[in-house]
Amino acid sequence: MQPDSPVLVALVDDHKLFRKGMVELINGFSGFSVRWEANNGRELTRLLQPGALPDIVLLDINMPEMDGYQTALWLQEHYPQVKVLALSMYDKEEAIIKMLKSGARGYILKDADPADLRAALNDLVRKGFHYSDLVSGTLMSSINRGNEPAPAGAVALTKREVEFLKLACTELTYKEIADRMDVGLRAVDGYREDLFKKLAVKNRVGLVMYAVKHDIVKIE
Repeated sequence: MQPDSPVLVALVDDHKLFRKGMVELINGFSGFSVRWEANNGRELTRLLQPGALPDIVLLDINMPEMDGYQTALWLQEHYPQVKVLALSMYDKEEAIIKMLKSGARGYILKDADPADLRAALNDLVRKGFHYSDLVSGTLMSSINRGNEPAPAGAVALTKREVEFLKLACTELTYKEIADRMDVGLRAVDGYREDLFKKLAVKNRVGLVMYAVKHDIVKIE
C-alpha cells in the first residue's frame, strides 16, 4: 500500500441494507475505501485475487453458505496478510473466542458507535489488532477459569518461557509473576522482551492473543 493510498476494505454481511449503510459510513472515514462487498464468505472467496486484496475484511459471523468462522479460517490459510475485524450482533463469550481463534484481529459489535468502528479500523492499520474492553475482558475471564498445560505452538519456546507466557495471560502484575516464578523482576523483564521479539508482538495483549491462538492457554 502506498503512503497516500486508502486502506482497502472488504465488507461481508448478508443483510444488504445494513451493508449499504456500512459502506457509506466507512467510505466517510478519512483514508478508508470499501472496494469489495459480499453476501457471505463463499462469495468473498470468489471475489478475491492474489494481486488485488483488501487490507481489512470486516466480517459478519452468521451468514449462509460460509459463515464468519469458516471465512476467517479460509483467509488465515490463503491470505494471512489480510486483517479480519469481526462485526457481529453476538456478544457471547463463545462467539468472541471462536472468532479470535479463527484468526480475527479484533471484534466489534454492530451496535457500536461509529467512532468505535473508526478506532478499531485505525488500530488494525497501526497496530495490527484491536482489542476492546469486551474482548480483553472475555479473554481474561475465560483464561482465568482454567489454564491447563498445552503445546507451545508454532514457535519453539523454553519451559520457562511457556510458564511466563501462561502467567502473563492472568491478571497478575509482573512483580507477582516474578514472585510466582521465584525469580527477580529483571528476569521477568527479560522473558517479556525476548518473547516480544520471538513472537513478533508489541505488548501483553499480543502475548495473550498468541497464547490463545496456539493453545498455550486453555480457554473454555
